[in-house]
Amino acid sequence: MAKAVKVAPKPKKIKQIAIYGKGGIGKSTTTSNLSAALSDLGYKVMQFGCDPKDDSTNTLRDGTYIPTILELLKEKGKVDASEAIYKGYNGIYCVEAGGPSPGVGCAGRGIITAVQLLKQQRVFEDLALDYVIYDVLGDVVCGGFAVPIREGIAQHVFTVTSSDFMAIYAANNLFKGIQKYSNTGGALLGGVIANSISEGYQKSIVDDFVARTKTQVLQYVPRSITVTQSELAGKTTIEAAPDSEQAAVYRALAKRVEAHENSATPSPLDALELRAWATSWSDQILSIERGEVRSAGAQI
Repeated sequence: MAKAVKVAPKPKKIKQIAIYGKGGIGKSTTTSNLSAALSDLGYKVMQFGCDPKDDSTNTLRDGTYIPTILELLKEKGKVDASEAIYKGYNGIYCVEAGGPSPGVGCAGRGIITAVQLLKQQRVFEDLALDYVIYDVLGDVVCGGFAVPIREGIAQHVFTVTSSDFMAIYAANNLFKGIQKYSNTGGALLGGVIANSISEGYQKSIVDDFVARTKTQVLQYVPRSITVTQSELAGKTTIEAAPDSEQAAVYRALAKRVEAHENSATPSPLDALELRAWATSWSDQILSIERGEVRSAGAQI
């Protein structure tokens, strides 16, 4: 009688996403609450801080900071990945890539080094993760900051923006980077997370930008004092105020990320198109403020 052949189980499919956004736009706040919400859904999550400020995972660990991979390498020369991984809220694995001292070296190098270290030591597979979420500074999309996009480490990219011009300018630059690497296996765009959207005209500005660049809004996140209160306590809104309206918004975002499968190449605006688009909106808002135009979608 022939022996039954054992078939090795297929490795778990890890969903790796990168969240970009201009500094100060609420990128890390959004990412940490997303991680917390996904963990509450029962997923094993790692949040990978790729900002040289080293504060991505702060609110997942009661406001405490953790040693970065670059700091550990500088101190020891060689690092076991387990030394750089700390547990946070609901068992979320927290990692900070780190960066050089201000004004010295390349901030993106920490991302390159950290990603290589964890990949070489097969950390994602050994921990049987469901999600790895990269929290990446999005003011510039070059060097190390482009690694999750350029090398296809992340399958899906989301950008956090508000209706402010500089936030949209940063998002449009990110779209250019995604478009550039899309034909060589780079990550594609999953959509936009519209943050600090409290007025009708703010939503209309983001919606128009998204339509022109052929992408989608994944979630509208209103400005909320609950977030401020939670972060002052060193926690995410999901942990500090789980029954709040704001926590429900982040849970809705997590459900949309969970369901998201198909990302695409965006169509960024060129410099002249973006400037003309911004001027058009400037004129519309001025007209609304003067009472010359009334629009349900553009209330001030």
